[in-house]
Amino acid sequence: MDKFKQLESFVSIATRGSLTAAAQAEGVAPAIMGRRLDALEERLGVKLLRRTTRRITLTHEGSAFLEDCQRLLAEVANAEASVSAGGVKASGHLRITAPAGFGRRHVAPLVPWFREQHGDVTISLNLSDRVIDIAAEGFDCAVRVGDLPDSSLVSVRLADNRRLCVAAPRYLQRHGTPAHPCDLSRFDCLVLSSDASQTRGWAFQVPRSNDAAATAGSRASAHDPQLLHIRPAGPLDCSDGQVLHQWCLAGFGIAWRSSWEVETEVAAGTLVPVLEQFAGPPNGIFAVFPQRRHLPLRVRLWIDFLKHHYARPGFWKP
Repeated sequence: MDKFKQLESFVSIATRGSLTAAAQAEGVAPAIMGRRLDALEERLGVKLLRRTTRRITLTHEGSAFLEDCQRLLAEVANAEASVSAGGVKASGHLRITAPAGFGRRHVAPLVPWFREQHGDVTISLNLSDRVIDIAAEGFDCAVRVGDLPDSSLVSVRLADNRRLCVAAPRYLQRHGTPAHPCDLSRFDCLVLSSDASQTRGWAFQVPRSNDAAATAGSRASAHDPQLLHIRPAGPLDCSDGQVLHQWCLAGFGIAWRSSWEVETEVAAGTLVPVLEQFAGPPNGIFAVFPQRRHLPLRVRLWIDFLKHHYARPGFWKP
């Protein structure tokens, strides 16, 4: 059985949520999709999906493998499109969206440069901290910062993103400093509202308890950190990250912000990092786009353009 077809079938089943839906999309019987999935799992030696009569869910291994497969399939489609396009230039209208604060700093300045290189492309940029349904609203590509919710969108990691808790010195002088992430419930936390993008809450790494190490299995020890997500219920929330930033500078509470947002203020002493020893691992900055057989050349070139600039030494320096 063709290995590539197995990967395509796995991605289709995982993103559509059922064997039946994936089979209908391809025009084959559900049993054929099931046999492809069985062959793939047998070849890999791991379960990728948990199947019940009601639903299909990804295993831990399946979630990691899905991201790799989506990237691989996208790269193959891009290679085919590049060869078939030959010397054809990118053209058409490119609709892109990004979070407001990140977009103003790290997307909007690049758009005119991309346009200079591809004069037959016109571009619309939407900046919003609302998580936009790009397929329903007709966007070609979105830049997303942080953990991605499960979806049928294809994602390409562009860069790492580190977050940290910060507060103004005067707030800490008045209210003290939290010693552990669990102490945050006693402080004023400035949070993005529910229609923004911090779906899992604030992420920290804390020492693993003996009970947690035992639950995690023999390969984990009490010295290994475990990931802890906390959803603070602060007195102030807003869907605009820039507003949270200004509230934090004004001394109204503690905020969980990306390092590129606050490193200038931290260096100047107007914001102070807190809970640094519990900082979570970096999450990602992603380009996401609807799954399709052939990605338009203008979209592929835009993603490659972002990857190139985000990888440049010094790009993230203020």
